[in-house]
Amino acid sequence: MIRLFIAEDQKMLLSALGSLLDLEKDMEVIGQAVNGEEALSSILRLKPDVCLMDIEMPVLSGLDVAEQLSQRGSHSKVIILTTFARPGYFERAVKSGVHGYLLKDGEIDELADAIRKCMTGKRIFSPELTFDLIREENPLTEREQQILQLASLGKTTKEITSELYLSSGTVRNYISEIIQKLEAKNRTEAASIAKTKGWI
Repeated sequence: MIRLFIAEDQKMLLSALGSLLDLEKDMEVIGQAVNGEEALSSILRLKPDVCLMDIEMPVLSGLDVAEQLSQRGSHSKVIILTTFARPGYFERAVKSGVHGYLLKDGEIDELADAIRKCMTGKRIFSPELTFDLIREENPLTEREQQILQLASLGKTTKEITSELYLSSGTVRNYISEIIQKLEAKNRTEAASIAKTKGWI
């Protein structure tokens, strides 16, 4: 029996997914959560075989949970379910070692099949989601992403310098480079572009 955990902030979809997958003869839904924090603690406690995870959830995103599980050496396999074909999201998902990255609007039979394939060690990715990655790669370095993430939270250059132990001149240079790379007018627009593409 494949033990499943489902994390999805839309309660109607969560309930529907749980009911449909419970009908599969070889699957059992052992837990559900509507936010990432609740999902993380439950998964660590219940140790399911496969976790179906929505990307955009309150408190922690599905990708945050996948990264935390990977860091903690969890053996639960993660399948990300999303409506977002954003290259940065896919990049993060692959780096965090997820076993599947699928569109939410697929058939339930396809999802059940993907779960079974993941159990055999295969990785399943929707072609529609991977196509964008080939087309558009993240131009920002890890440090640039870090700085832009802090800037997007409204932090000033001074606050960023003290948090990252960099000089104000270095931070200004990074921000200038980021704005140029993303062809933005200012740091706010740069952060907005990067968020839309899932790069921060």
